[in-house]
Amino acid sequence: MKTLTIAAVAALLTATAASAEVIRIPVGQQAAEKQVLATPQRGTSKSEVRRRFGEPSRETPAVGDPPISSWEYENYRVYFERDLVLHSVLKGTAAPVPARP
Repeated sequence: MKTLTIAAVAALLTATAASAEVIRIPVGQQAAEKQVLATPQRGTSKSEVRRRFGEPSRETPAVGDPPISSWEYENYRVYFERDLVLHSVLKGTAAPVPARP
């Protein structure tokens, strides 16, 4: 009886795996709703970022040479080299929030 139960479970698992659907989405099409999020662009000054996007929730002090610092916002983090934006990186849970004009 034990052998029959194991065989039944194995058959059920095989049938379930065979009916699974694989969905492939190219990286450029993933999270399209997050791609409309306004973020600071490369080369923007810290004062302009602060004016357009408001105060960051957290600032990480500069380290290294050249000095690299970062500001954290609700949906993204902005990396600076000295006073200019290097990159803006979306967080995995980003939701669209418009920038101030």
